[in-house]
Amino acid sequence: MDAVREKLKALEEEYNGINEQLMDPEVMKDPSRIASLSRRQARLNAPVEARHQLMELDERIEQAEAMKNDAEMKEMAEAELTECEPEREKLLEHIQHLLIPHDPEDDCNAIMEIRGGAGGDEGNIFAGDLYRMYTRYAESRGWKCEVMEANPSEAGGFSQIVFSIKGKDGVYGDLKFESGVHRVQRVPKTESQGRIQTSTATVYCYPEIEKGDFTIDPDDLEIETHRSSGAGGQHINKTDSAVRIVHKPTGITVNCQEGRSQIENRETAMAIIRARVYAYEREKELERAGQARRNAIGSGDRSEKIRTYNYPQNRVTDHRIGLTLNKLDQIMEGKLDEVIDGLKKEEEKRKLEEAGS
Repeated sequence: MDAVREKLKALEEEYNGINEQLMDPEVMKDPSRIASLSRRQARLNAPVEARHQLMELDERIEQAEAMKNDAEMKEMAEAELTECEPEREKLLEHIQHLLIPHDPEDDCNAIMEIRGGAGGDEGNIFAGDLYRMYTRYAESRGWKCEVMEANPSEAGGFSQIVFSIKGKDGVYGDLKFESGVHRVQRVPKTESQGRIQTSTATVYCYPEIEKGDFTIDPDDLEIETHRSSGAGGQHINKTDSAVRIVHKPTGITVNCQEGRSQIENRETAMAIIRARVYAYEREKELERAGQARRNAIGSGDRSEKIRTYNYPQNRVTDHRIGLTLNKLDQIMEGKLDEVIDGLKKEEEKRKLEEAGS
């Protein structure tokens, strides 16, 4: 366990180093840098506190071991060891979890994209239902949602909707598990004979990347403006406020018209394209390093059917962890905690297994 103590010592030194940086006048001028350092420091609070608890227990146990040699103190020393040794074992087990490698992306805000899939109109309607589910979940967490790009479907729902979710406590770390194909089994409103139809919608969750953390070569971008179309207020169709951006090397395209000005739509489009290109580049890096998503829970594989929503039986099944809950009605109202907690525990279990191998 000496390695554990050394790791805790290094983390406390990092914590103290962040304290010094936060007092640096140059750092204090940079809000994004302050936010990044503060998030990292918050992550270090628990291991630093655990280190102090461990040092105190180590000292008590060392003193008790020394007291055992004194006949008059032996009984008291054994009582102290009986109390402290199990407490230290429990603490060391807790520390093992605290030392699981943390992905900095988990602290990011998120950009979510939902597309209607198989099933035509019903797939688009289901995409709208998922959007409502995530916004309800975000609301329960005190997070803020904002639509960035939307293509409503005439039958209801969306053929595509992109929205940001911002909050203080690791938005992406919770929502990254939602990437993949979501399947719904229910009787469509348009079905006169009551037959159950299977439809799908695809969800992808990106970490929202700050400008300074990932740079795209401006020469790789093709940017054009055009008049907005569809419902959206009096400004629609009167000015070239909509912005389309194409990342030429990858073909990734974003079209934003939800904002009321060209500047606002351009900023939104850049945020989306930055997130998508970052995710694309990161995926390529993982593949080159032989770390493809085959073992990941929050893999983001668009082709993977990750969850089934069965309306007739009020059942939701997450196929990655074999979790089945007969509370579909509650989950569609945004009560996702039980599902997300199960996925996070499975990810933590796998990381512990990897660390021990």
